[in-house]
Amino acid sequence: QVQLVESGGGLVQAGGSLRLSCAASGRTFSGYSMGWFRQAPGKDREFDGAISWGGGSTLYADSVQGRFTISRDNAKNTVYLQMNSLKPEDTAVYYCAACPGVAACRSGLVHYWGKGTLVTVSS
Repeated sequence: QVQLVESGGGLVQAGGSLRLSCAASGRTFSGYSMGWFRQAPGKDREFDGAISWGGGSTLYADSVQGRFTISRDNAKNTVYLQMNSLKPEDTAVYYCAACPGVAACRSGLVHYWGKGTLVTVSS
């Protein structure tokens, strides 16, 4: 079992930046790709991006390409989501997830979910 805890959410103005963190504990998340997803009020959860275990492969949704960057520090069992040029439509609860591969994350094949952290972008 892997426990995932997100942090770093909050209120930010449009055009601003936030960095989310996802700390893993329990069974090591060794070998897992890690993804970030969002769920806005009244909408389905959607994929933002993912990073492979070694960090050499990343995949992003078109809507965040060039604005969001995923990184990881395996020594700290932590994954990050750097969000720049935030827009009001980025307002959502953000979830991290452990997946068997980056493509699997994009397909929604998730083994473990965090409980989410709220990001609110004001206009």
